[in-house]
Amino acid sequence: MMRGVTGRLMLLDTASLYFRAYFGVPDSVRAPDGTPVNAVRGLLEFIDRLVKDHRPDDLVACMDADWRPRWRVDLIPSYKAHRVAEERGSGPDEEEVPDTLSPQVPIIEAVLDALGIARVGVAGYEADDVIGTFTGRAKGPVDIVTGDRDLYQLVDDARGVRVLYPLKGVASLQLTDEAWLREKYGVDGRGYPDLALLRGDPSDGLPGVPGIGEKTAAKLLAEFGDLAGIMAAVDDPKAKLTPSQRRRLDESRPYVAVAPKVVRVADDVPLPEVSTALPDAPRDGEMLEALAARWGLGGSLQRLLTTLGARRA
Repeated sequence: MMRGVTGRLMLLDTASLYFRAYFGVPDSVRAPDGTPVNAVRGLLEFIDRLVKDHRPDDLVACMDADWRPRWRVDLIPSYKAHRVAEERGSGPDEEEVPDTLSPQVPIIEAVLDALGIARVGVAGYEADDVIGTFTGRAKGPVDIVTGDRDLYQLVDDARGVRVLYPLKGVASLQLTDEAWLREKYGVDGRGYPDLALLRGDPSDGLPGVPGIGEKTAAKLLAEFGDLAGIMAAVDDPKAKLTPSQRRRLDESRPYVAVAPKVVRVADDVPLPEVSTALPDAPRDGEMLEALAARWGLGGSLQRLLTTLGARRA
């Protein structure tokens, strides 16, 4: 189970990382039977580097049990709609994923389980929500590893929560803290969701408020404090809004009313009882050996095992 984690907790946005591994490692990296395993091996190499460089005490591979939760779609139907490969009446919609990546996901899951690295996905929630809930419960510092800027909202210097954003593989990471956010966006972690919903996000199918781009959103937030303050200003004839801004914000009230729940990560996910401690040795060495042989995981797995074993020294 998640013991009151007081050491450094690392939370992986796993799908974000294996997508990057898939596109960053050539698909000529294959198992003995010719099956591509570039995402598998790339993710193992990512984890090895992260453990070496950042020395977490606890680590969780957070998963998308539902990458497009119905409760978000009900509020904003366009949410991630452009990424749907097949709509399903029951259960999560099928996401558009490269043909040679999908078969690698079960291998990744099996390898993580055999290693003894905690892997957590919760029905009805995205990995972001799992990460948000773990972060809220942690007693010590938290490193969130993701290529998804949505998670900037969790950055909190007072609590030691930062985002490690891969720029190129994981050899080059952007360490995102509140100073970086203010420099880049003019907001801190708490203000980032309001900025994101105002400007919109095409990659997530969030329309935003027409005519309100990132710089304008940042100026409005600086002037009025938060989204509620901006919307209160729409009703205040003395507030410093241009006629166009006032009109567009007024017309966007239905969107603004529901967008915060869609954009903000959940912090109340019913997490399972799981040990988050980073293992020193594999949980199931025999299974891991079989997986390594079947899928040709070679040096990628061996280097990670060496790094985990070195933690005992």
